[in-house]
Formats: sequence, C-alpha cells, structure tokens
Amino acid sequence: MPKLDDRLKAVAKLIRSPTHADIGSDHGHLLKALLQSGRIDQGIAIENKTGPLNNSRKTLAGLNAEVRLADGLTGLQPGEADSLSLCGMGGELIVKILQAHPDRVPDDIVIQANRRPESVRRWAQIAGFHLVDETFVVGRNQFTIMRFHRNASGADPAYQCVQCDAGERFGPILIRRWQPHFVDALLREHQYLMHLAGRTQETQHRFEVLSRLLTDKLGR
Repeated sequence: MPKLDDRLKAVAKLIRSPTHADIGSDHGHLLKALLQSGRIDQGIAIENKTGPLNNSRKTLAGLNAEVRLADGLTGLQPGEADSLSLCGMGGELIVKILQAHPDRVPDDIVIQANRRPESVRRWAQIAGFHLVDETFVVGRNQFTIMRFHRNASGADPAYQCVQCDAGERFGPILIRRWQPHFVDALLREHQYLMHLAGRTQETQHRFEVLSRLLTDKLGR
C-alpha cells in the first residue's frame, strides 16, 4: 500500500463507496490506498496532463482502476461514480470544476482545498449539498478536508448554532469541535492579520469575523 501523507490519510478516511473518482490524482496514491484497503471497489483517476496521467497508470497498474485523460468532470459520465474527490487545488478552481458539469457530480464528494475553502462551502449551500464532516490537518502546511452529501431538503444543519459568516470561512464543524490544533491555527492567523499593514477589504472583514469568533469562544 502506498504511504500517504497526513493530508491524504485524512481524505481517505472520509471515503467509502463502490466506485470512486479522483480528479487530479497526480501519482494515483490515494486511489491505490483506497482500493487496497477495501474502502472502494473501483477507482477512476482523471488527469488533464500526460505526466500525471502516466504516473497514475504506473501506480494503479493491475488494480481495478481506470485512468483517463480529461479536463475535470468531462471525463466522467452522469451516475458513473458514487463518490468524488478533488484535492490539492484552490477552492475557486474546485468550484469551477463542479459548476461546469453539475449533472456529473456524485452524491458524495470529498474536497481538500489548498486555499479559500469558504468558496466550496458557499457553493455547497447553493447546490444542495450538506457538509457532513470536516477535518483540519496541520503539517508543513495546514489543510481543511470536507465531505459533502447531496441533500436538497432545507438549510444545512451543520451551520446551526454557528454564526454563518464564521462557519463559511472557518468551518462550522471545526468550530463546534474546537480542537486545540485548530484553535492554535486561528490564533496564529489572528496575530498575523492584526499586524498586517494595509489590509484589503477582504482581509479586514476576515480579521473582524475571526476576532468575533475568538471573543465568543475564548472571551478575548
């Protein structure tokens, strides 16, 4: 079984389905781990460049997996996969991929956004996906991994009892769990933003939302 870093280990723990598609699978290590651990029965790797495509083909050789050269969800047919993962991209790009072919998005999706996860959370609320789990991983960098499930019936309960703006920006489930490594990351960001000269309108708003959140939770 390939050795996954902490980021992909956290992603793998949120996936269990018959057929799983991974967009931008790079070396195919996530799909290989999922197949060999029995968390999925079949894998579909989708790459838009020949280098990563060939890497995935080598990694997944002999396994119940197919590697396709395509741009995002153009490589997947409606109903073909039970779940989907998009990892290692910015939140805006992930949303762009999901919006391009909404009929090809499976009911279960796992997303690791390198930046702006709030873009994905906003998309999910509009598109009828509920946030069912979140994990925060700290290593050389820090990552938020989110699992969504299609559910068009009403507002997402994940945001109940959490101020909406704070929930979208920092994660409603992460806020409720309030784990030490997550809190430490918020405190570091707050210090950085506090001393940031010439904040933009966006960074100023983020600082204000974060300040209110820390005051509510820590009384500071």
